[in-house]
Amino acid sequence: MPVSTEQKRANFRKLHESGCFVLPNPWDAGSARILEGMGFKALASTSSGFAWSTGHRDNSVSCDDVVAHLKSLCEATDLPVNADFEAGFADDPAGVAANVTRGVDTGVAGLSIEDSTGDASVPLYEMKLAVERMRAARSAIDARGGGVMLVGRCEGFLVGQPDIKATIARLIAYAEAGADCLYAPGIKTKEHIAAVVKELAPKPINVLWTSPDLTVAELADLGVRRISVGGALARTAWGAFIRAARELADAGSFAGMAQAIPNGEMNALFSKR
Repeated sequence: MPVSTEQKRANFRKLHESGCFVLPNPWDAGSARILEGMGFKALASTSSGFAWSTGHRDNSVSCDDVVAHLKSLCEATDLPVNADFEAGFADDPAGVAANVTRGVDTGVAGLSIEDSTGDASVPLYEMKLAVERMRAARSAIDARGGGVMLVGRCEGFLVGQPDIKATIARLIAYAEAGADCLYAPGIKTKEHIAAVVKELAPKPINVLWTSPDLTVAELADLGVRRISVGGALARTAWGAFIRAARELADAGSFAGMAQAIPNGEMNALFSKR
């Protein structure tokens, strides 16, 4: 029997109470099903992975398309799904609130709002507005029952502003505005990660995997609650596809497909639901 949305949300919130878990990022229903079968406890969407699957660049897909995608992911799995909801698809708090309501109604268990503007000349929303946007997202979630976890993201390290003190100040402000979990994609060093964990305690911290030098165990020891991989799994899949197709196009060789999973094995992955 399918797990209810309410139970998924309760399960997701429970995961944030202790320990450390990996939150892999599927880009479609099929990859979500495969990850569920591998024993992961929760999933997160990836804006980049989904955009590429539709033939678009990251951050160029409409809110309508993302909402439909999130609904598809939630229907495909019994696991909780955390939505990469980019910057809320609006600049003003009212617009963010309206779109977050749509996101919550897809059945997600968590939803992130970031503070990047998409404008290279002013890459982050001014602090006051960024906090108002986060507060609006919180209000929208609460109006729908409050079961969805709000993730506050500071994008400073991804947009050319790698200031750890400024990043922590923003994360603290987002927590005070109602974010349940905090996330600063792009922080890489143990020192920066430990500082974020310490200053935001007891709020759970999400870290984006970026370095093969760090293991799950090491991040757990630093106090990280959850680890996501962003578009890395999608890039891994695309990498295998592109290499095999390029060898076929350039050399007329089928060797690049030698490692393809047999049809029967693939079908077996989708026969258990």
